[in-house]
Amino acid sequence: MKKFLMYGAGNIGRGFIGQLFSEAGYSVGFIDINKEIIARLNNDKEYPVGIVSNKGVKDVIVKNVYGIDGSDTELVSEEIACADVMATAIGVNVLKYIAKPIALGLKKRFERNAKPLNIIICENLIGADEFLKGLICEQIPEYTERINNEIGFIEASIGRMVPVLSEDKKQGNPLRVHVEPYDYLPLDKNAFKCDIPEVDKIYPFTPFNLFIQRKLFMHNMSHATTAYLGYLRDYEYIYEAIADFDIKYVAFKALTQSALAVSKENGVEIKGLIAHAEDLLYRFANKALADTVARVGRDTKRKLSSNDRLIGAIKLCEKYDLPCEYLCIGVAAGLNFNPDGDQASQEVYAYAVKNGARAALKQYADYEGRNVELIETLYGMIRNGKQISALVKYVEEIGSQTMRV
Repeated sequence: MKKFLMYGAGNIGRGFIGQLFSEAGYSVGFIDINKEIIARLNNDKEYPVGIVSNKGVKDVIVKNVYGIDGSDTELVSEEIACADVMATAIGVNVLKYIAKPIALGLKKRFERNAKPLNIIICENLIGADEFLKGLICEQIPEYTERINNEIGFIEASIGRMVPVLSEDKKQGNPLRVHVEPYDYLPLDKNAFKCDIPEVDKIYPFTPFNLFIQRKLFMHNMSHATTAYLGYLRDYEYIYEAIADFDIKYVAFKALTQSALAVSKENGVEIKGLIAHAEDLLYRFANKALADTVARVGRDTKRKLSSNDRLIGAIKLCEKYDLPCEYLCIGVAAGLNFNPDGDQASQEVYAYAVKNGARAALKQYADYEGRNVELIETLYGMIRNGKQISALVKYVEEIGSQTMRV
């Protein structure tokens, strides 16, 4: 049986990537430092995935799985040395900590003249392939040439939504995870160094930049926008927020503006992107996911950063001189996002309150583009208690004036 290694036994690892490879007949090893999860994987050798929709929950049992203690570097490196394919879903900020054990595993492969290895990178980061490769090359610089020639760093576009489960929904099993039905996995076709795995629902595509931007500047952008506007209206769940006409209207308008920029950048027809936008809003309304506004919006320090979902989309619009006023509404609402327990967002919020939106955009997004004044105005309107409908009316008036000019 072929061996697949999943670095990260979290929600995406268990609820998406691990499931796909298990169903394709692979033995799936999960590397993680959560000892409870690892022990349970080794004891049960299977776990339940609940496919949730507004029709209910359908359980699927993922089999042929085991756990690997991520703190045991020697064990991890040996598993990597013997793997047929592997993936990461560990979080961008954690990649630097797993570079060493991956490097040690690759070094063993090179010493044994093992076959090339593909590493699927399931992280929300543009350029994640070069970033991880650079971290690994720093660990074993003497093998840089072989890494370039024999190791595929495959960017992935992770579209499946996997919420954090409450303890009661886990039903006493820490391995249980709930996911939406969507299970489509686009991968960068040109990055593979050996055979592409025969796994159902994997879609190798080139040029892959289209899917990277579609995920970040459409899916992630509209999800965050829904959360930030939902927070303004005291909604707890995303499905509640997207059921609000004003919020859905802004989210869809922002999606169409971003879609036009992605279309221009990649030379593709906008029709398919608009269909994707409509599908996203439908998926956000999945009550069974019970995804919270606080979770989706958390960490504005990262999500409002220079090249992330909102500011990155605005910059892409500006590149092609396209309108982006609804994206600006999302940024202004994000600067007002201040939920309990979210220290990163609280930092951004406090800085903006003290120094203003313009200064906050410079500090956290390194953004001084032509839409700064609009974001600053929208931010002030929110601070002064203006409703979302008033923001919409304002930007539409601005747009009408621009068209008349």
